[in-house]
Amino acid sequence: MRRIQDRAPRRRRREGPLGGPASLAAWRPALYLGWDSSSLGDPGAMALQGISVLELAGLAPGPYCGMVLADFGARVVRVDRLGSRGDVSFLARGKRSLAVDLKRPQGAAVLRRLCARTDVVLEPFRHGVMEKLQLGPEILQKENPKLIYARLSGFGQSGRFSRVAGHDINYLALSGVLSKIGRSGENPYPPLNLLADFGGGGLMCTLGILMALFERTRSGKGQVIDASMVEGTAYLSSFLWESQQLGMWEQPRGQNLLDGGAPFYTTYKTADGGFMAVGALEPQFYKLLIKGLGLKSDELPHQMSMSDWPEMKKRFADVFAKKTKAEWCQIFDGTDACVTPVLTFEEAAHHDHNKERGSFITEEEHGVSPRPAPLLSETPATPSSKRDPFVGEHTEEILREFGFSQVEINQLTSDKIIESNKPRANL
Repeated sequence: MRRIQDRAPRRRRREGPLGGPASLAAWRPALYLGWDSSSLGDPGAMALQGISVLELAGLAPGPYCGMVLADFGARVVRVDRLGSRGDVSFLARGKRSLAVDLKRPQGAAVLRRLCARTDVVLEPFRHGVMEKLQLGPEILQKENPKLIYARLSGFGQSGRFSRVAGHDINYLALSGVLSKIGRSGENPYPPLNLLADFGGGGLMCTLGILMALFERTRSGKGQVIDASMVEGTAYLSSFLWESQQLGMWEQPRGQNLLDGGAPFYTTYKTADGGFMAVGALEPQFYKLLIKGLGLKSDELPHQMSMSDWPEMKKRFADVFAKKTKAEWCQIFDGTDACVTPVLTFEEAAHHDHNKERGSFITEEEHGVSPRPAPLLSETPATPSSKRDPFVGEHTEEILREFGFSQVEINQLTSDKIIESNKPRANL
């Protein structure tokens, strides 16, 4: 058993009875930048209190889904592989870790036993992997009809691509959305790995889980969620599909109203190398933009004269390049010109507006990160400030909670079915 140094554990709390055994996870409120923590309400009354989740370890989308559920009060157990490095996506906040070898029958039997008393299981594998392990929804829901079985994958559980590998850029490409993103005359490019992995994947899967939990209050039954990142991303882009008939996307990529083609909906570089974002779509906002730039409307082409947009962009760029980002903020802050600074992460965390709302949190283990959203008035999220768990840190603790005897735990350890890595307080 590996010895790991850690500081003494913080105070513990016991959660409600909605989804199985009470959690022993520690809680300590994070420091909200500019936020009065007394306004966060009772930390034991989060929206998902009492819901238990088994998250099979995977890459970014699955861990994000599990983190959102944990942030809002669910008891999330990450099921890790033996000897793995843990969550390389750094999205393990608020979770505990159970290390078990699911490829061996004894390990699969352990998970089946846990699923019999769990609300949600979240698995991130390609089609057929869980069935091969004898852990498919037909088996698990037979033992626990209330189980919600969330399957988060790139291409979904059916179709010719369901068994092949892919990443965010591939799912984004197959959804049709990637074809719309990019500068004029350039190749399409992905907006980092945000859209498919986290928007169409992790967050859409979270929505599916919440809807299934709500439906279960009426039927008493769980269901299977087939969360395809391709379809989730396409669904996010519904506006793009429905607005085609309006002629909004008739021009080549990068030359339309909302894809960087319009001079009043794009970014401009400032004198100090910063950038300003302009979104003055409506005529009344565009008028304020022109005023702030020190230009005269009667000396410019009509706002919607698309043939003049390239030249107008050059003219706007020349004006923006003459002042620093701070100087442009002084001109446009407090106006309805829809002009804002493009902030770095550090700047965003310390921007006055974000500080006033407590939009970012900071604490010892994780540093600065976004506050969970949306903000609920009665049961707001209170994210854990504990460090991320070591692989197998809570294995024995979790198994005991689910009714395993010490004799069973010792045998599973001896057979190398499970792994425990307990931290020791540095006294």
